[in-house]
Amino acid sequence: MKRSVRNFIGGSWVDSATGGTFESVNPADTAETVATVAKSSCADVDNAVNAAREAFRRWRLTPAPKRGEILFSAGEILAGRKHELGELLTREMGKVLPEALGDVQEAIDMSYYMAGEGRRLAGETIPSELPDKDCKSVRVPVGVCAIITPWNFPVAIPAWKLMPALVSGNTVVFKPSSYTPACAAMLVGILGEAGLPAGVVNFVNGSGEETGDYLASHDGIDAISFTGSTAVGLGIAKTAAEKGKKVSCEMGGKNAIIIMDDADLALALEGAIWGGFGTSGQRCTSSSRLVVHRAVYDRFLDMFSAAAKKMRLGNGLDGKTDVGPVINAHQMERILKYIGVGTEEGAKLVTGGKACREGVCGRGYFIEPTIFSEVTPEMRIAREEIFGPVVSVIRAEDLDDAIRIVNGTPYGLVSSIYTGDVNKSAIAERELDTGIVYINSSTIGAEVQLPFGGTKRSGFGHEEAGGRGGGLDMFTKWKVVYRDFSGRLQKAQIDR
Repeated sequence: MKRSVRNFIGGSWVDSATGGTFESVNPADTAETVATVAKSSCADVDNAVNAAREAFRRWRLTPAPKRGEILFSAGEILAGRKHELGELLTREMGKVLPEALGDVQEAIDMSYYMAGEGRRLAGETIPSELPDKDCKSVRVPVGVCAIITPWNFPVAIPAWKLMPALVSGNTVVFKPSSYTPACAAMLVGILGEAGLPAGVVNFVNGSGEETGDYLASHDGIDAISFTGSTAVGLGIAKTAAEKGKKVSCEMGGKNAIIIMDDADLALALEGAIWGGFGTSGQRCTSSSRLVVHRAVYDRFLDMFSAAAKKMRLGNGLDGKTDVGPVINAHQMERILKYIGVGTEEGAKLVTGGKACREGVCGRGYFIEPTIFSEVTPEMRIAREEIFGPVVSVIRAEDLDDAIRIVNGTPYGLVSSIYTGDVNKSAIAERELDTGIVYINSSTIGAEVQLPFGGTKRSGFGHEEAGGRGGGLDMFTKWKVVYRDFSGRLQKAQIDR
């Protein structure tokens, strides 16, 4: 069923000011149009920002526990419509249905988690050095926040940003990827059903180059939370710095799994398959590099390639499918060009390497799970983010060499090590320069109650999700209050 996706501004679903539209199509079957979508103009963004500014005056004064109750209601509605939203997500983005349901589950989890934060937006009460005086710090909302999200997690990532922003008392202008607007619209509609007042969340659609850039640079925006490519993220960070806006950019990754000679190879194989080819390799946390100890390199490569060859391509709504499509023709061509680069650089193509255009794959954007061996750390396929089902297998001499290889890219989002030696895992935990480290697990599996983000060119500004240093720090600012009830002038650091 084709949907009509409009903008949501000031509590109403509206067409774009120009009447322009674009289409969202199913990447597994391009003959299916999932939605016709309003194409926002600058005037639409202006209207959305104005609506958010007006609503902020009231929303920031709504008690935080009440804000949390609305998020809890949103979580309940999401849970009740999980399968409906999951199927829409598979049709619009392409990932297999179990992964799509997991995407929605993250949004449910984040709704419940941040609902509880409505009663825990704590500051500190600190003793004063002076008599008859008290001191405290409190969290206050930042203001109007621009939220710009990608297509690979079209429900979870918006929820990671929306829920902490809302419970903190901010209002929002939300621009999703132009490839997955129907999923985003359903999430926004659920927030409205949960009782969110008009203007608190506003929703505009369009391309990143037009709608996204204008929104990020808008003078009415106080903070920007972005997830996407490193190139775009660094541009947004520059804009934010020039205009004095708070910013969080979650960007690219070139994540690696270290497999030591004492690893449980069967367990490591499961992690490598899931990390490399889950979501068709289209995660910022995907395991695009395997750094394997030389003693088990050949054996593990045989295991890995044999497992990859058994993976079935197809529509994500088919329960037999292991790997769905990539998102669009542009991304498909980009991935295929990188596969060509790998061959030109001298890496050995072990399996895959081609687009699949036959049978169930005939009308979509499918690429075979692809493995390169004999990859050196200096090769482009070992250093640059491909964002597709392509994995480079690199030989390491020992643990120190493996850590050097993992750390030797401009990125630092996620890393993993498989080992049976607690001392090796402790050294890896300390030395791996990534924001997230997994031990005897794949590079996929972040939980909402901990911060999410990377080092180097993988992240800039505050991290996302929960816990100390996560989303609440992005979407609040600190206010310190000193109250003197002595009835006389007291001078701190002077009076004794």
